[in-house]
Amino acid sequence: MEFESFLVSLGTSAIIFVVLMLLFTWLSRRPGNVSVYYPNRILKGMDPWEGSSLTRNPFAWIREAFTSTEQDVVKLSGVDTAVYFVFLSTVLGIFALSALLLLPTLLPLSATDNSLKTSRNVTDTTSNGTFSQLDNLSMANITRRSSRLWAFLGAVYWVSVVTYFMLWKAYKHVAALRAEALMSSEEVLPEQYAILVRDIPSPPNGETQKEFVDSYFREIYPETFYRSLVVTENSKINKIWENLEGYKKKLARAEAVFAATSNRPTNKTGLLGLVGERVDSIDYYTKLINESVAKLEAEQRTVLAEKQQTAAVVFFTDRVTAALAAQSLHCQMVDKWTVTEAPEPRQLIWENLKIKFFSRIVRQYLIYFLVAITILFYMIPIAFVSAITTLGNLQKALPFIKPIVEIAFIRTILQSYLPQIALIVFLAMLPKFLMFLSKSEGIPSQSHAIRAASGKYFYFSVLNVFIGVTLAGSLFDNLKALEKKPNSIVTVLATSLPKNATFFLTYVALKFFVGYGLELSRIIPLIIFHLKKKYLCKTEAEVKEAWYPGDLSYATRVPSDMLILTITFCYSVIAPLILVFGVIYFGLGWLILRNQALKVYVPSYESYGRMWPHIHTRILAALFLFQLVMFGYLGAKLFVWATLLVPLIFISLIFGYVCRQKFYKGFEHTALEVACHELKQRPDLEEVFRAYIPHSLSTHKGDDHQFKGAMSRYQDYAAISAA
Repeated sequence: MEFESFLVSLGTSAIIFVVLMLLFTWLSRRPGNVSVYYPNRILKGMDPWEGSSLTRNPFAWIREAFTSTEQDVVKLSGVDTAVYFVFLSTVLGIFALSALLLLPTLLPLSATDNSLKTSRNVTDTTSNGTFSQLDNLSMANITRRSSRLWAFLGAVYWVSVVTYFMLWKAYKHVAALRAEALMSSEEVLPEQYAILVRDIPSPPNGETQKEFVDSYFREIYPETFYRSLVVTENSKINKIWENLEGYKKKLARAEAVFAATSNRPTNKTGLLGLVGERVDSIDYYTKLINESVAKLEAEQRTVLAEKQQTAAVVFFTDRVTAALAAQSLHCQMVDKWTVTEAPEPRQLIWENLKIKFFSRIVRQYLIYFLVAITILFYMIPIAFVSAITTLGNLQKALPFIKPIVEIAFIRTILQSYLPQIALIVFLAMLPKFLMFLSKSEGIPSQSHAIRAASGKYFYFSVLNVFIGVTLAGSLFDNLKALEKKPNSIVTVLATSLPKNATFFLTYVALKFFVGYGLELSRIIPLIIFHLKKKYLCKTEAEVKEAWYPGDLSYATRVPSDMLILTITFCYSVIAPLILVFGVIYFGLGWLILRNQALKVYVPSYESYGRMWPHIHTRILAALFLFQLVMFGYLGAKLFVWATLLVPLIFISLIFGYVCRQKFYKGFEHTALEVACHELKQRPDLEEVFRAYIPHSLSTHKGDDHQFKGAMSRYQDYAAISAA
């Protein structure tokens, strides 16, 4: 990339960000947009502008974000969101402290050397084939065997030590934050009184599955066992319930149209309402609702009597017993009576609970194999796109665009954005597929599936995007090098890395300026909401559904941040300027997403920081890759003392092991000293039990077409069983 194109890309992205920020300031103050910019506050019954300023100052939201405390985040968005901000602030601290030493030390050393001017070694640049002014500020301008390389070796140690310090500090903080939330005496958490039991053996003759489970746990915990909820096969009843909910929405819509126009609406009964007999909508959907309620109640009796599965949620009268039970071995055979902590009721993936122990293991390894195959084959199109979207290669592949490309303005724009946009589009296609694979492993909870999908996405991003793009930048040269020396992958990667520095600088800038600009302004959700409200929504429920924001989407957001983290780590010593971009990315992310967490996003689950060990491990993986790359690049510079990095690599592995041994158990299980903390109020165990009843097994009032009981997760399960 030419230096002018880099500056154009950076300047354009900055201008777009400023425009989007000003748009946010103007749009968020208009009353008609309140539900788009303040949904979290609205759903919690707060004034949208509570504690905020309605001045014309476009930076007032920045002050509000800065002055908010961690407890404000926990109160409005939960512990998981607060832990995510610990991640952002930790990485911000790592890069800021690294930059304080690296920028004033390494930049002058690079700028005052003359390796590129004397050798014109075009294979050792930061601009992928063109001599750029940025090369003079990078390690590419350091002469081979130069004594200046000692400073770069020391810089690797500095970045590593800063990372160890910040990660240790963050792990302790998150562990304390998790414990404080779990010890909270303000509210009763149903999952703290329950355990999830899977792989239940077949009951003895004459006993139902529920009777077998009750007798088993009553014998082990005679004084604290409360009751059990056996998981049932709900696929058919869930379908009936979903149809019922759909009919209720259509009936509410028809009644709203009738109230607004005084004309009774009609619809056709055939496919998608396009064919068939035309009927009165209100009468038609009322009839379908009554029929569905009858089907639902009949299926409820069948399900509870005949479709019990080999899994159950077991409840206890106190938190300590539940915590003990979740950490205990209940059977000598590992594939029977498998017990874990119960997830939140809203997190349970019910269809996965019945999957047997060995089946889960087989599924897990099969999914790992499929992910590996996906990474391998996805690397082909990414490498092709990375190679073809460089302007020179694009002209070779598509000769007819040459006259267009020769126009200076178009050439600059294409060089600035084409490869980065192509990469972002490719990455956007993956998350749902990886989530599907993760759930197919038999994982019991939504948060666990998100952690698994996030891990897959991280390794996919590093292997395909970072390494794939790096090697694809000079694809054919690298293939020849690997053909001659198949074991030289580290050296080939290290020597290829500097050539893509400008590409990744631009990629990071595009992510934080344009990406966070769109995040803050919420232009796309705003447009979609107003279009739906004007043309599609007829009821208040439909309007709410149109503006409901969802959560922070950790399954894609965390791996995306991790990719930027990996890029910044690996270039921090080779091209120290990227530290500035890394600081801006995570600084802006902390600021903008704090505003969004306090005002916009609504958590869909709470795992009390279970994502942190996953984040910690991936940060260490990125650090390990950085150390490996620097070992290879210093070796390519013929610096014999590069071997001094070998102990540092082992230190990273030891640090990760020590952190896991010291902290991880407290995240895997609830510590008994946490569980024994007294609550201010005595828990209603029946409410705890009812919290886990699936919607489709809730009771209904047959004379009320609104069927509010169908939406409640706190219905009397015992009454259904007795019916």
